[in-house]
Amino acid sequence: MPAGPEFVDYLRTAWDAGDAVFPLDQRLPDAAKHDVISSINPTVIITADGNRTPHTGPPVERGDALVVATSGSTGTPKGVVLTHDAVSASALAVHERLDVTASDRWFACLPVAHVGGLSVITRSIVTNTRLHVAERFTPEDYNDAADDGCTLVSLVATALARIDPSRFRTIVLGGSKPPDALAANVMTTYGMTETGSGIVYNGRPLRDVDIKIVDEEIYVRAPMLFRTYRDGTCPIDNDGWFATADLGRIDADGLLHVDGRRGDLIITGGENVWPEQVERVLLADPRIHDVCVAGVPDDEWGHVVIAWIVSDADIHIDDLRDVVKRSLPAPCAPKKVLRIETIPRTALSKPRRAELIASL
Repeated sequence: MPAGPEFVDYLRTAWDAGDAVFPLDQRLPDAAKHDVISSINPTVIITADGNRTPHTGPPVERGDALVVATSGSTGTPKGVVLTHDAVSASALAVHERLDVTASDRWFACLPVAHVGGLSVITRSIVTNTRLHVAERFTPEDYNDAADDGCTLVSLVATALARIDPSRFRTIVLGGSKPPDALAANVMTTYGMTETGSGIVYNGRPLRDVDIKIVDEEIYVRAPMLFRTYRDGTCPIDNDGWFATADLGRIDADGLLHVDGRRGDLIITGGENVWPEQVERVLLADPRIHDVCVAGVPDDEWGHVVIAWIVSDADIHIDDLRDVVKRSLPAPCAPKKVLRIETIPRTALSKPRRAELIASL
């Protein structure tokens, strides 16, 4: 069932019946859809024509509202179970931070199979805020929504680069790492499926969100945290803390800085290299249209830095290494560069590094 008014109606109906909802990504090929359904194991499948087919899965617990797939940037997505209490806590805290009033209207255009897109709809339902839903993002739909009175929108960086940000009062930016230069009305967010969408806005946690750093890893405790994974596992400790597997720090002003996923950190010759820093430097080169950087095991260095690039130009590796070394320490310079047609990405624009590494 694609995103749209009918999707919202079915979501409301399911909630009224005491059911939780899992949105299946419509862009997946059939085989991948079957794999996800097998992993999530729902009780009923409702198709775009409203047909209901019983499935084998166990029911959710009373109070559960959503099952949402993690982004799947590193492997098979997991089903995150979010309760109505968590969904409400997220919606109210976000609207408090954004100073949402009765005159505001959300534009939902990100994929509803991911929490960044789905949360726009659920917070509108929880707070009874006006809502305009599009099946997918296009610059034309963005402008139409602005003409229709929408004032709030959640976007990813690739979409932000294609629009005029001044047309909305506030743009909430999530997904992949944001660009360096942002309009004043763009608020960067940090969060994940397990936190029910963004919980840190422009570096500052939302109300009732606790953040601490343990051995460089970000830990979160908040009322919008998930209850469990669909398979029954729950990594939240007895004091309510969830270890995110993201590495970061809190500066002297109390602002959170996120370096990246622990698994993405490249340690080459004993030196730490963050792939997103290298990607940002390479993308500044006008000859490179897109890039992904990752570490690959190596007997001598532990890991070596490899860059996959999309480019029409004939660029020598020494040239690219010099580009990186002008801005970053020498260990950040890629030891190998591979040219490909497109960088595989998730719906939220995160590069699928594991997929590229596996292709070697």
